[in-house]
Parts: sequence; structure tokens; C-alpha cells
Amino acid sequence: MHNPDANQLRPSNGSPDFDNTEIAFRGKSNSDLRRAYWLFKIISVRLLTTIGPPLTRFAMFIHLPIKPLIKATIFKHFCGGETIEECETTIIQLHKGRVGSILDYSVEGEDDEKAFEATCEEIVNTINRADGDARIPLTVFKVTGLGRFDLIAKRDARGALSEAEKAEFRRVSNRINRICSHAHEKGVRIMIDAEETWIQDSIDELALEMMRRYNQNHPIVYNTYQLYRSNVLECLKEDTKLAFTEGFILGAKLVRGAYMEKERKRAIEMAYPSPINATKEETDQDYNNALRFCVSHLNTLAFVAGTHNEESCRLLAELLDKKKIKHDHDHVYFSQLLGMSDNLSFNLAASGYNVAKYVPYGPVKAVMPYLFRRAEENTSVAGQMGRELKLIVKEQRRRSPRKRGTSIPRP
Repeated sequence: MHNPDANQLRPSNGSPDFDNTEIAFRGKSNSDLRRAYWLFKIISVRLLTTIGPPLTRFAMFIHLPIKPLIKATIFKHFCGGETIEECETTIIQLHKGRVGSILDYSVEGEDDEKAFEATCEEIVNTINRADGDARIPLTVFKVTGLGRFDLIAKRDARGALSEAEKAEFRRVSNRINRICSHAHEKGVRIMIDAEETWIQDSIDELALEMMRRYNQNHPIVYNTYQLYRSNVLECLKEDTKLAFTEGFILGAKLVRGAYMEKERKRAIEMAYPSPINATKEETDQDYNNALRFCVSHLNTLAFVAGTHNEESCRLLAELLDKKKIKHDHDHVYFSQLLGMSDNLSFNLAASGYNVAKYVPYGPVKAVMPYLFRRAEENTSVAGQMGRELKLIVKEQRRRSPRKRGTSIPRP
């Protein structure tokens, strides 16, 4: 069992101040801030993030020595390390600000049974690492890390599976059950990430079955609800009714979504209605309504608000206060990604709320798809990048108040 750091920040009961950069960047050195500044500047340039991934893949394919550069820059900023052990420094640093860690084995793109078994074993290792350590309140996995995407897509499309494919899908299901059963045995919460709509029905079915088995007394298994999908708020409500009727606790992670451009492109190509809300405003409305719904049903569900949206974080904090729900209620967590929105994570934690950051890890080459997605997603939210940069500059000014004008860090 981990002994909490005696110097850890004491929480206040006040409202979070998301402009407080002293709290947001307390764990960052001046060199950390400079690296973050230039990283976000580069990410905000769409041309660089468009040509960067294929150039990087090519460079690694022909064995150019660029791994040290990647590991010292984008990997260091967004990932905890290459192994669970290497994540310890990040876990300690986050805990000093009362923020938990979500160990996320982020290896993607594997496509054979040996790799799926290895991924399953590593996810079990994250559960073992979290066992008894309050600094790691949640773990997570993707179903496509445990089975072939095309197999799950065929099942979702109600295609006729061959006997070999049925056996293959049983192996996927068995891996998921092994993970969730082990999480239940250890008392460690495990989230199942959402993926593309054309494989999501199977994921939802598997997640609900795991909840029926393992969420009888405590929230162990969480499914992910992507609120940029036009029907998902209603799905959340229906699943909550199901949980109440069948007598288990629904675990829900609320996100806006991560595959918008891919979803819309596929809908056009295959001539079916887009499953994505037509406007960002509709998505924001659905997300905030999902927060309101969850706060009103804490006897039936537990949820993680995975969001970098300041308005949604403020709304959830206000809802808890309005309903006189304690800030650290066991059924409510805020969550953000490592390397982003520290002003939300650390200021929420300083006000006593449960907060945990995703801490991706894995071999640099294998985690590159995750890092490329981060870059691509960040360019699509220019306002977020501008906010990150302004906060970094504000903190530099605070640390060097005698400097005049806007502080531009050294490259």
C-alpha cells in the first residue's frame, strides 16, 4: 500500500479557479514549460502535423536514429514511459497535486493472436500495479487491443461468422472476461474505451455483460459513451434503466468523441446518415445533459467525466455543490489526458474533487499511433491550443514578473 506524500497539497472546499497557473504548473520546471510551449506551437501548425506522421514512420522504417528525439519531446510530454516501471515518476508527480494516474497501455495496430495475448497480459499487469495503490484509481483498455478489428466489424454488421471466426471471437470475449474478473478480484476499476461506431455495438454488449457479472456491489467495469453521437445520450439513459432493473451499478465514462472526421467520411462513402451530431453545440448540449443526468442518478451509476472542456468541468463542479454532493464522492471522477489541460486537472484536485489523468505508456514505436492522434486531435481544436499556450505564457510571467511583454521561451 502506498503511503501518501506528507507534502501533498491539502484540498480546499472552494470552487476551482481554472486560471490559477501556479497550481496548474506547480509540478513543471521552467524547462518543462519551455518544451510544452514549443510542442504546442508545433502541434498547432496543421501542415506539420499532416506531413509529420508519415515522415516519422518512414524515418523509423529505414532506422534513422530519431527515437531519442521523439522520446525527449512529444513522448515525454504525453506519455509516462515505455514500461509500467518508467511511469512511476509521472505517478509521483501527479500525486503531489492530488491527481491520480490511469495506466493506459497504448500499443495499437497489432493483428495476431500472440500480440493480443501479450496485450491482455499487460493489461492484467496494470491492474496488479494499481492494486492497493490509491494513486492509481482507474485502469483502461481497448477491445481492439485484444482482437481483430475486422472480426468485430463483421460481427457488428451481423455478418455470418465461420466456425473459426466464432472461436476467435470467443477468445476475444474470454480475454475481456479475464481482465474484468481480475479487476473485480483486486477491487480495481477498469474502463473500456469506445471505438468506431461500426464496432461499438459488440463492445457495448461485452461491457454490459461484464457489468452484470462484476458491478453487483461496487463500480468495477465502466463503458465509454461518446456524446458526439446523436443517439448516445438516450443510450446512457436506457442503460441506466437496465442497471436499475437488473440490480447492478452502471459504470460510465463520458467523452465527446475521438473519431469524428473518420465517422463522417465513412457515412458519406457508404451513403448512410452520419451518426455524429451536426454541430459542436449539439454535442456540447448532449454532454452537459449527460452530466446532469448522471449526477441525478448516483445511486444507480458511477461515472468519469473525461473532458478538456472548461465549461463542462465548471458545470459538473457546480452541480455537485448545488445538490450538496461531496466533492470526493466515490461515484464521480474528472479525467484529462497527461500533458493537456493541467489548469483543469490540478485546480479541480486542489478543490477536493476526484481527478485522474490518462498516463499512456508502451514502446515508443508502438505508441506512435496514439501520439499521432493526439497531434491530429489537437489541431482540430485550435481554441484549446491557444488556451494552453496562453496559460504557459501567463505562468512564465508569474515566475519572472520583472520581464516585460510576452515571454517567448527559448527553443
